[in-house]
Amino acid sequence: MAENLWIHSGNKADKYETLLPQIKALIEGETDVTANLANVSAALKQTFGFFWVGFYLVKNEQLVLGPFQGSLACTRIRFGKGVCGTAWETKQTQLVPDVEAFPGHIACSSDSKSEIVVPLLKENQVAGVLDVDSDVLNDFDETDAHYLQQLAEWLAPMI
Repeated sequence: MAENLWIHSGNKADKYETLLPQIKALIEGETDVTANLANVSAALKQTFGFFWVGFYLVKNEQLVLGPFQGSLACTRIRFGKGVCGTAWETKQTQLVPDVEAFPGHIACSSDSKSEIVVPLLKENQVAGVLDVDSDVLNDFDETDAHYLQQLAEWLAPMI
């Protein structure tokens, strides 16, 4: 695939429907995890203009910062801590309309207002999480959850 994305100008679902096949083509045949996660982060940020998008990978009983697009981020997150750690603990997507209302939220940036975190499940164990932040309250919904979970299913086996 070329290094250019075709970005649909329609609604959110249309954008995901256009983007996901391009991501599949982009990572197909590439075996390097870092390269793939970096390109996925860039594709999501470029398409949606998210404030922050990236990955944390489970290493030595912590989530460790992986490829991302956006401002500086927390480097390590413990099991069950913050939105990312909660997604790891519960093995479930965390859809947070207001991060200030989330008990134990870890503020890597005070500009982050809402967040969605999707666990990357490999053999029913969390290998990492996809973390997406917005600087707008209530920016994520079930449409994001649906498509980002689909993306996580494709990515998890390569980690």
